[in-house]
Amino acid sequence: MADTHQESSSSGADFDLSQFYQIFFEEAGENLDQMEHMLLNLNLETADDEELNGIFRCAHSVKGGAATFGFSDVAELTHQMESLLDKLRRHELQPNSAMVDVLLESADASRGLLARHQTGEGEAPVTADLVQRIRFLATGGVAVAAAAPASAPLPKEPAVVVQVAPPPQPAPVSVAAAQGLRHLEITVTHIDRPDQADALMELFRDIPGLGEIRAVQQAGGSDRVFLVDTTSSDEDLLDLFAFHVSREQVRIVDKSTEQGIAPSSPSLPAAEAAPAPAQVAESYGFFDNAPGAPGSSVVPAAVTGDHSPKEVKAVGKPAAGVAAQPEAATIRVAISKVDQLINLVGELVITQAMLAQNSRALDPALYQQLLSGLTDLDRNTRDLQESVMSIRMIPMSIVFSRFPRMLRDLAGKLGKKVDFVTQGEATELDKGLVEKITDPLTHLVRNSCDHGVEMPADRIRAGKPETGTITLSAAHQGGSIVIEVRDDGRGMSREKILAKARERGLDVSDQMPDSEVWQLIFAPGFSTAEVVTDVSGRGVGMDVVKRNITALNGTVEIESSEGLGMKVSVRLPLTLAIMDGMSVGVGSEVYILPLSSVVESFQVKVEAVSTVGQGAQLVKVRDEYMPVIELEKVFQVPRFDSEKVSDIMVVVEAEGSRVVLLVDELLGQQQVVVKNLESNYRKVPNVSGATILGDGKVALILDTAALVRRSRH
Repeated sequence: MADTHQESSSSGADFDLSQFYQIFFEEAGENLDQMEHMLLNLNLETADDEELNGIFRCAHSVKGGAATFGFSDVAELTHQMESLLDKLRRHELQPNSAMVDVLLESADASRGLLARHQTGEGEAPVTADLVQRIRFLATGGVAVAAAAPASAPLPKEPAVVVQVAPPPQPAPVSVAAAQGLRHLEITVTHIDRPDQADALMELFRDIPGLGEIRAVQQAGGSDRVFLVDTTSSDEDLLDLFAFHVSREQVRIVDKSTEQGIAPSSPSLPAAEAAPAPAQVAESYGFFDNAPGAPGSSVVPAAVTGDHSPKEVKAVGKPAAGVAAQPEAATIRVAISKVDQLINLVGELVITQAMLAQNSRALDPALYQQLLSGLTDLDRNTRDLQESVMSIRMIPMSIVFSRFPRMLRDLAGKLGKKVDFVTQGEATELDKGLVEKITDPLTHLVRNSCDHGVEMPADRIRAGKPETGTITLSAAHQGGSIVIEVRDDGRGMSREKILAKARERGLDVSDQMPDSEVWQLIFAPGFSTAEVVTDVSGRGVGMDVVKRNITALNGTVEIESSEGLGMKVSVRLPLTLAIMDGMSVGVGSEVYILPLSSVVESFQVKVEAVSTVGQGAQLVKVRDEYMPVIELEKVFQVPRFDSEKVSDIMVVVEAEGSRVVLLVDELLGQQQVVVKNLESNYRKVPNVSGATILGDGKVALILDTAALVRRSRH
């Protein structure tokens, strides 16, 4: 982004920053999310400098961007946050829970302000109270207007003196500066517009530990030279310039030794004292032909302590061994472009399958080179498909990161103590599924905190630790992902659920197995809460959770033990745009089975199949009886060869159960492009989608989970 500013800096007064708004909003959101995550994980007793510096950098980045784009309300709020965080990282204050609370609330308010700037809709959050609270805490908990207690005097902030153009006489270096400030000469090249120079001057107001600033404009040039007394490190200063110029435009030279000041930087260990001017120039790099750049013939003069021009020796180009600035590791791409790419790869897979099928009749001796090329195309197509599909796969940590803050606030509201544990954050899921599963998981986690975990006193009476634990885990199992929400709370009462079900007129009995009793809580409007609160108790939610998960072809199961806790397991298929499938033939029809669901296949004799009550069929596979499903009857496939009998069985597994499918033949394994049948036709029972085969025919992709459920009934 800084590079873009640099390239556009010469466009004149009509320079439009709005083209960068979207990037800023995304980066600001990421910084606020990261700051919230670090605040929630901050150990108040043993907070180290790296943690506090990381939180400070997040607030600083948001403030710098907001100021650049003219969002003064966001800049003011984040500036106050930054002031408090600066005192924390300089150990002038000890972090406490009140500070964490106000910083989290301020982050929420900043999101609201940014959202309003982005959409132009909604009411802007009122931040005056937050600003006052931050100022109050920044003074050590004393009223803003009151003086600090004599026993704990607050450190005195150095005065800021801003003078534009050469000063008549430079101010003498103070004793305080001599004890800790560095005297720096900062040269910024290619500053063509006065407003950009003014913006750079304003930046210096934000430098922690600032002493005196003096600005000098080179006669007839586009460079600016700033003489600054500060305790900030070079890296912090470079970050400060990031929204206005690129790092390559900034040159920092430490003049402390020439001014008689011992170079000292609180952010650097003693062994890493400020480098010599030549080292600084080589570290940060310049444009080869820029004024003042290493190797150029023009070197800007600096205004020194005696107000006389002083020649600065030009520094050569960086040595070959000096590391260059790292390039950006990521780029932002619209989801629509990724989806379009996936669709195109899907069509490529179909074309490749068509070529492969049509080439089977070719003589390998005559068409060796063509067949070799088709083999390479098959391999490259598969590699391309896997790479493209991985673009949409994102880790579950994106979802899990939402819950620590929510649980912290909810537990505080309910007066409970809760530890939140996550497992399997690296497990990846398609972005479309991640977006749709977030709300159901949020409701399940809230339920665990509200209904599951008991009050601290109740837990102690029950012989439990006063702090409850809620665990959120994710793992791949076969072709599915299983997400579990567990708590060590009170669990569910079977008797209470049955009583509530009878009260609502549901058909229940005392002989129902536990698994069926727990499923009753998914009935619309079902709630066993005795008191309706703003958290829960209205019976709205669990039915929506079940409906949303079912819409994703997923399932939800509950295990509970009264007094010990409960576990909710959500199983979702990895429904991607392209999948590996097994083609099976039934009559003249071709069906696709998800390869991840196929366990094995074998040929049996008809007499091995046993018929039990109500016409159900079973087959014995290695001492285990499995239900048999005849696809011919399920889909009413017309049979033109009346003597043909299906004798090939395919064992498929879904939802923890196995069934045997009876088919005529196995046609092979292949990659298939999943097409949504509902959007193109309508919902078909036992079918999850459709695909186009190599010969152009349409084949149905079977819903193995639905077939397993069919066998149960």
